[in-house]
Amino acid sequence: MEILKVVIADDEVRICQLIQALVDWDSLGMKVVGVAHNGEEACETVQNCQPDILITDIRMPGCSGLELVQRVKDADPDLEVVIISGYAHFEYAQQAISYGVGYYLLKPVNKGELTETLQKLQKRIRERKESRQSHQELVNRSRRDDDHLRANLLHRLLDQPEQAVSEEALTGIYHLQVSPGVFQAFCVKADYGRENRGTHTDVLMEKVEEVLERNLKAQGRELVLLTREDYCYGILNYPEKEKEQIRRSLKSSLTQLDIQKNMFQRVSFSIAAGAAYKEACRLGESMQETRKLIQERLVRGNGRLLEHLGQPSDLPESQLLNDYLRKISHAVEIFSIPNGTEAVRELQEAVNHQPGVQGWQILELIYGAADIFAASIQIQSRTEVLDDFRKQCGQCGKAEEIFGCLVDFQEKYLKEQAERYENDTIRPVRKAKEYIQNHYSDPITLEEVSEQVGLSSAYFSVLFKKTEGEGFAKYLINIRMEQAKLLLRETNLPVTEICRKVGYNDLKHFTHTFEKAAGVKPSTYRKLYG
Repeated sequence: MEILKVVIADDEVRICQLIQALVDWDSLGMKVVGVAHNGEEACETVQNCQPDILITDIRMPGCSGLELVQRVKDADPDLEVVIISGYAHFEYAQQAISYGVGYYLLKPVNKGELTETLQKLQKRIRERKESRQSHQELVNRSRRDDDHLRANLLHRLLDQPEQAVSEEALTGIYHLQVSPGVFQAFCVKADYGRENRGTHTDVLMEKVEEVLERNLKAQGRELVLLTREDYCYGILNYPEKEKEQIRRSLKSSLTQLDIQKNMFQRVSFSIAAGAAYKEACRLGESMQETRKLIQERLVRGNGRLLEHLGQPSDLPESQLLNDYLRKISHAVEIFSIPNGTEAVRELQEAVNHQPGVQGWQILELIYGAADIFAASIQIQSRTEVLDDFRKQCGQCGKAEEIFGCLVDFQEKYLKEQAERYENDTIRPVRKAKEYIQNHYSDPITLEEVSEQVGLSSAYFSVLFKKTEGEGFAKYLINIRMEQAKLLLRETNLPVTEICRKVGYNDLKHFTHTFEKAAGVKPSTYRKLYG
């Protein structure tokens, strides 16, 4: 099996060394072929080594991480990039996503998250290479298998929109009868609701294809359809003068599909139509607009033809997710389902107060929140669990149902965690941790907390260390230091005030303790991450 090549770029030598040491590269079938410490060097290393994966800091001298990503992705769109970012540079990571970066990690780099990300990339790269190889073999072996080739075209437009499809490819590779006119993508979505997943999905989606074929197929038009679960994607090539006729045909299809409610119960349909372009190479754009438009049913309502996406809202996704992270981390710490639900409701309220939010933005925000929760609670088989969660969200036709999915998702795993740890041995420690979370700013002692949970201080001390893997004093220090970091990053409070707020009266002692925990003095930490 081909070894995947990796290049690491970070201006901090120790970070590069840490990444190299954290991962068992051989077991992943990977090899680090280059290390760079500034943007220009990284760009040259990528050009010379031709890696499959680039792991890079978002901020570097010479050529920033963002410039580096843009340059290397322009040269090789298939290059997979993992961004490493501090909290203070979270918005840069989001900008990198617009260049095609799908993965980012927050500093300090965690071994488990890094390994899991690399495993995802390994699978993605292998599947892409196998898919291309299989596709080429299929083309060579069965050029007349038009149905399969056309399905492959839809898969390509959906999964690799950045790779433009030329008119020559449409006719030569995919055997379409291309005519002068316009090219347009569209999508039909069937919604069953959160609790009413249909058992006859295949039959229903066959009916969808029949209706579309009947209404859209005509002389001088080319129609290609592909069904994926509850979605039916399509592309059209037709004379430009028929634009309005196509629109009427799509609306007519929606009306005819609505009749299926009587047979399949509680199913509703929506149709999204992307822009029509004269150039075949812009089919990918039309398809991506269609995929975003179909999510507009979450805010505009289903049962309608969705057109004209418009400009997205300035949704402060990174800030909302940071707020959610703080709240859900506390809920996970004390296994509190009500606190978890409150975190979702506050997220929902913030979205509801943001004007012009589009459906796809809500969906991406919920996916991001689910990723954060799954990481916080350390769910086993996280990838599979999150895939199932996304499928459940895909069954929803309203925004409130999407938020309800997240509430149910949290409740299930918080309940499992609570049941796993809620026994006579663990309960006192959980209560103690909750008490510490609520009183870390006070001069609390081991004896005080022991009394709160009804145990002798000696027994509680042993129980706490056995359960948590660290002593009471160290745990309390860690809680206070994490809160101090948060205040340094997100407030302008003087260090002396932060010292008091996290339970210290002696500034010198606080500074020494913080430097020992964070590796830098409080003032330096604020400069780096604030």
